[in-house]
Formats: sequence, structure tokens, C-alpha cells
Amino acid sequence: MKDNQAKYPQLRFKGFTDPWDKRYLGDYVVDYTEKTTQENQFPVLTSSQQQGIVLQSEYFSDRQVTTDENIGYFVLPRGYFTYRSRSDNNIFVFNRNDIIDKGIISYFYPVFGLINADSNFFLRRINNGLNRQLAIAAEGTGQHVLSLKKFKKMETRFPSLPEQKQIGEFLECLDDLITVNQRKLAKLKELKQGYLQKMFPQNGSKFPQLRFAGFADAWEQRKLGNLGLNISDGDWIEKQHIFENGQYRIIQTGNIGVDEYLDKPQNAKYFRQEDFNQLKANEIFPGDIVVCRLADPAGRAVILPNIGKQMVTSVDVAILRPSSRISFRFLVSQLNNPRNLKQVQIMASGSTRTRISRKNLEREIIQLPNINEQKR
Repeated sequence: MKDNQAKYPQLRFKGFTDPWDKRYLGDYVVDYTEKTTQENQFPVLTSSQQQGIVLQSEYFSDRQVTTDENIGYFVLPRGYFTYRSRSDNNIFVFNRNDIIDKGIISYFYPVFGLINADSNFFLRRINNGLNRQLAIAAEGTGQHVLSLKKFKKMETRFPSLPEQKQIGEFLECLDDLITVNQRKLAKLKELKQGYLQKMFPQNGSKFPQLRFAGFADAWEQRKLGNLGLNISDGDWIEKQHIFENGQYRIIQTGNIGVDEYLDKPQNAKYFRQEDFNQLKANEIFPGDIVVCRLADPAGRAVILPNIGKQMVTSVDVAILRPSSRISFRFLVSQLNNPRNLKQVQIMASGSTRTRISRKNLEREIIQLPNINEQKR
């Protein structure tokens, strides 16, 4: 039954019903062994796990790159694949040259082309479905080495070429959409940082550089602990209280980004009702502000969303509840302002794990206008 399930994906495009065949990767891979010792013959490339194929001069722009032309280079034409054959973390990421017609790359990066396979499908198949097989196939005690010869001997299932093409085209469109939106997101984050600088007073001033019409009064300075907030800590949640399921989702420090809730469902941990009752735990609610007292950076904060579960959090997290004197949306922007994060960093302490105490966190200086301007 399991073997039969492995032959058929759960979701398919209309018109495809044949089982996926088990094939050696070498059935599709063609070695490309053109070499050169002339570094300036073509642009020098490198293969980045995060950025794909990039120009080496741009990738290492912050430091001098030394090369030895006696070692030689592989030629990497457009449309051909490569990967770093030596890995410290046992992760091998394959990339395709989509940036220039021809480049050269270190001999650490085997180069190959394809036959009877769709390039888009193949790229995503090996990068997303074969990670464990690649790691097992790698050899070595320090750096693990995955030779092209070993790679070609690996087996996996492939559909027919027409089905490969449909899947590959679909996934490429999704990747393009992700890339476009990631660029938009990066620009919006950069824009937001600019507004944080201009819409909050800087360098001891009581007036921001940029304001909405109708607001002219000076901003006040108040300690966080003097804003009338209900401030408390999370619970001492020990190892024996943490489970893979339970009544309460534990909001961990890793879930708290800079003004961003990071769900990380694969790391989700839970707290059971009997432990909650025994410890008289502090339940937290959607709309609460949670502030991480651990780096990096300490003092980062987010408004808790409704995740559809009851929640608790650890003692390394401070919990802030409403006050009529301050807008929570405004307060979170202030807490995550680079100036405030730097202020917390100065007050934080610790040799191995930097943290800020609750007492010092309450001394954090918050600049605020009247409640109407805060809400705007």
C-alpha cells in the first residue's frame, strides 16, 4: 500500500494518471566538463544557498577574494546546474545559472545539464524532495562531500515529461510571485523604518520631524512602568511541563519578532490544564503586548494575534495590558523603534545570555504625544 501511495502524488493536474517511475538521477543528468585556467575569460560565479547563482565580485564585495588560476575553473553556461560539493552543515542546495550566458566557477562546484527532464521541475524536485537522501549520500567526517558520481546514482520517482513541465511551470510562477512580493515587503519595511525615524522625536527633541496635520504640542517622556499598564511576567515553565499537545499554546521567545508574530508551527509546544492549575499560571490573550526580555534584540515586542488557542508564555517574556493613557498600536511601534531597542540593550546584562530585568524594562523611556496623535 505504501509503495502504491509513493507512485501517485496527492494532487495532480487534470489528465495525468500514470504512476511516477523510480529512476536514477543519472538518467537525466549530463556532465559538462569544460574547464579553464583563465580567470578573466568569463565572469567568476559562485553558488549561494540563499541567493542562487551570483557574481563572485558582488557576493564577496565586502572582502578581497583570492583565487589560484593553477587550480582551474569549471565553465558554467546559462541553463546548467551546479552545487557546492563540500558542506559543513550537510545541506546541499542546487542552483541553475539564469544570470549570464557563460561564467566560470570553482572546481568545488560540479556542473551538469539535463536530458529528457524539465529544468524547472528537476530543480525543485532535488531541492525540496531529496534533502535527506542527499545528506545520507554525502561522505566525510568533517566537511561532507557529495560527488556528482554519487549524486547520479541516487534514485527517486519522476513523472512523465509533460507532467514535469506542467508542475515545473506552475512552481516557477509561484517562485516568481514570492520573489516579487518579498521585494515589495523589503521596500515596505525600509519605508516603515524611515517613518519611525521621522515620526518620533530624535536626539532629545520633544518634536518629531514629520507629523499629521493638527498636532503641534510637545511630546512627553514617561517611564514604561509609569504608564498605568498592567505589567507581569510569564511563567516558570520547566521541561516537565512542555508537551507536543495540550490546552495552552506556549508562546516562546522565538515567536516574538520585531513587531511581528512568528508562528513557527513546526516548533509549537503546549502546556496542559493540570500544570496550569498547579502553577496558577498567567494566561495571555489576543491583544496583549508581549515583550521579549532576551536578545536578539532584547525589548522587541508584538501584539498577540488570535491563534485560535489559549496561550501562556515563559518567564523571559513580559506581558503588557491596556491603559487608557496609551494606544497599544502606538506603544508597540515605540518599543520596536531602533532608539528604544538600543536603550534596552544598554540596560540589559548577562555574559552568556543577554537579558533585561523586569525592573529595568519598566525604566525604559517612552516618548508620547496626546492619545489622539498616538492613535493616528
